[in-house]
Amino acid sequence: MASVEEEIYDIVSDKADVPREKLEREARLDDLEIESLDIVEIIFAIEEKFDIQIPYNANDQEMEFETVGHVVDAVKKVIEEQT
Repeated sequence: MASVEEEIYDIVSDKADVPREKLEREARLDDLEIESLDIVEIIFAIEEKFDIQIPYNANDQEMEFETVGHVVDAVKKVIEEQT
């Protein structure tokens, strides 16, 4: 079974059309050219995959997630809180 982190990398790669090998915890979303619409799609896919709700405001001008690691950590935190 794939780890939560690996599954998130797969979702980010698929939804943002980013080569999987470019994804690592320190990779900045803006450096990967992941735009706000991509982030919304990524969040929806993660919520569906893990059956969770991620606190994210798409209307907020300031991006809440700067790196792939921030996304992973936020998802892990929500999963822990819901179990």
